[in-house]
Amino acid sequence: MFFAPALRSRSFVSAPRTFDRGFERFVNDAFAGYHRSLDVQQDDTHWTLRLDLPGIGREDLNVSVEGAVVRIETRAEAARQFKAAYELPQDIDASATEARLENGVLTLRLGKLAPASKAVTVSVQ
Repeated sequence: MFFAPALRSRSFVSAPRTFDRGFERFVNDAFAGYHRSLDVQQDDTHWTLRLDLPGIGREDLNVSVEGAVVRIETRAEAARQFKAAYELPQDIDASATEARLENGVLTLRLGKLAPASKAVTVSVQ
């Protein structure tokens, strides 16, 4: 067996959260109890995610949004456990987001946050 230590380069140190999200995706995919159906659709202003969550009640479900990541998880006391995180290509507008759980199907309507221009106008003298 060969062991090679991981060396942290400057480019790796600048983006540790990207590594964490990749690892979180790997763990979610590798150790999921059973495959859940996920349907993603989008239009100009929203993404719509539909996820099958049978046997999970509204009071046991927690949905949080941070930047371009939406996290879905159940409380520790819930009868069925679920935890997943999905990263979208654009930041999510939390004020234009709504979640609905009906008949074991979680529907998330996530608003797209319009990217703000960071360009600064400089006057020429």
